[in-house]
Amino acid sequence: MSDFDIAQYKITDEPYYEQQSNEVSLYEAAYKRRLPVMIKGPTGCGKSRFIEHMAWKLQKPLITVACNEDMTASDLIGRYLLDSDGTRWLDGPLTVAARMGAICYLDEIVEARQDTTVVIHPLTDHRRTMPLDKKGELIEAHPDFQLVISYNPGYQSLMKDLKQSTKQRFVAMDFEYPETKVEVEIVAKEADLDNETAAKLVKIGKTARNLKGHGLDEGISTRLLVYAANLMSEGVEPAAACKMALVRPITDDVDIRSTLDHAVDTIFA
Repeated sequence: MSDFDIAQYKITDEPYYEQQSNEVSLYEAAYKRRLPVMIKGPTGCGKSRFIEHMAWKLQKPLITVACNEDMTASDLIGRYLLDSDGTRWLDGPLTVAARMGAICYLDEIVEARQDTTVVIHPLTDHRRTMPLDKKGELIEAHPDFQLVISYNPGYQSLMKDLKQSTKQRFVAMDFEYPETKVEVEIVAKEADLDNETAAKLVKIGKTARNLKGHGLDEGISTRLLVYAANLMSEGVEPAAACKMALVRPITDDVDIRSTLDHAVDTIFA
């Protein structure tokens, strides 16, 4: 039994996405064969937006799960619940997607425990099945079902990485932050900002990304650049918008903040 209405997971309006290379055609080929797909890339580079765009383009429902360290296999598969009529089974999001033929997107898969992620294995090979042991049921995935996972390789560690037995069940695509021209177009379009100002924001982003590994764990994402652009479109002074959206979220280090604040003041002088 499922309480999910699959229609609510259809994306009716086209999500804005600027293609960077041949990722659209590669994904379409993988979907035609229903191959499981792994998307790798830094925070805020457009991984989730790309999957939303492809679900819209293919006219398939999309069920997204934000993975975390407390997520159990039951959170994905389903569980028995107690109500006034006794016990009833409630499908989890992965089970719903497999039954209904949706694209199931497990975002930041490495955040989930390894004993949780192994439940996806039967869905990612020739079997395309999901055993519901507690229910005594074996689900055969709908012909339209596809599994997609994503994670940020920059945060990999021995404790947070996928097993080879999991990795080698997927085809993989590497994402990076867009090249300068494309990123300017994205920032300008998303926030209804002029290209000249968007270019200055992107320049700040590039400056911060050069500090990765030299005081910063992660550079300024395209997402944060759009946030800054949105603040500026609402009339916030450029330097203040940048410090609020670009500098303060990514570091508490006084020296790094000072360096980035100086870059902001120089670029928007």
